[in-house]
Amino acid sequence: MTNYRGDQEAVARIKVVGVGGGGSNAVSRMFREPMPGVEYIVVNTDSQALVRSDVPLKVRIGDQLTQGQGVGGSPELGARSAEESREDLYEVLSDADMVFVAGGMGGGTGTGASPVLAQIAKETGALTVGIVTRPFAFEGLRRSRVAEQGISRLREHVDTLLVIPNERLHVIAEDEITAENAFRMADDVLRMGVQSIAELVTVAGDINVDFADVNAIMRDAGPAWMSIGWGMGEHRAREAAQQAITNPLLDVSIEGARGVLFNITGGSDLRLSELHEAAEVIQRVVDPDANIIFGMVTDLKMENEIKLTIVATGFPTGDTFTDREEQVDRLLQDALNNDDSDLDLPPFLRRFSSRARSRPNNGLQD
Repeated sequence: MTNYRGDQEAVARIKVVGVGGGGSNAVSRMFREPMPGVEYIVVNTDSQALVRSDVPLKVRIGDQLTQGQGVGGSPELGARSAEESREDLYEVLSDADMVFVAGGMGGGTGTGASPVLAQIAKETGALTVGIVTRPFAFEGLRRSRVAEQGISRLREHVDTLLVIPNERLHVIAEDEITAENAFRMADDVLRMGVQSIAELVTVAGDINVDFADVNAIMRDAGPAWMSIGWGMGEHRAREAAQQAITNPLLDVSIEGARGVLFNITGGSDLRLSELHEAAEVIQRVVDPDANIIFGMVTDLKMENEIKLTIVATGFPTGDTFTDREEQVDRLLQDALNNDDSDLDLPPFLRRFSSRARSRPNNGLQD
């Protein structure tokens, strides 16, 4: 089973905030598979969307401006709504050590309010991580331009930013996936990005990664890279590391990263030498002087299998952040092979999700 840190007062206070429609959908799914020590919040201008969410902590922003009717796709109104509710947002974020701002870029509330919310989180002193999606191409050039403007503004107010390209889902799935499932998949990939990083802090390990480690890698770090790899068999550690560095979830490359945090999870047969093998693979592609922080977790349900999570930051130039279409496509191609739900997910997401579902509720309500 997965062991979470027992003294929740001694660990970081993490808040995950879903902004707008896509962000709220992702956070609502996270809340159904909650992690101890993590507080979930949904923020929206649309009162009906908030009612549909199971998350108990809801913040409706811009009441005077929008009367709970949404912003009609206007990022300007989204930003003004967040500014109107700045005091309320500050209050719900003020005691956090780490804040995730999750949203879909291209619409009104998510695009406009996310940068304001991130700015507020930074003002409280919290480590602020943005995880957002770029829109599908079929959503139009205007939405794409709006998304890029929102991403640019958000980048100014977060410590680190992960951007997930939704278009990879469309390119791979083509006619084999419904539009509804494509959007649901995008929300779920967003969820997994947040959850994977949060678990680095909340899950107790034989060699611990704690909030100080995550803070050292992600504070004022700029663009970030994250991936998960799996391995089985004799060379499972090397296989997991190789899979992780060649199949990135996001649209940036790990090459040249100067800050790397990786965590290896396996069963009781997990060996220290396997940690060394994984580290060797990672060291070959990052900066020779990179600050590498690692952790190791034993999960008795994972006999004969290894999971490796990598987060990288501190890239040398903007040229590093290329759109590695072939690698991202290879990762998301597996989204068509799901066999345990009505939502297509890549294998690492499917495995991750099934393990999350097996966790006890730990006192948090569904």
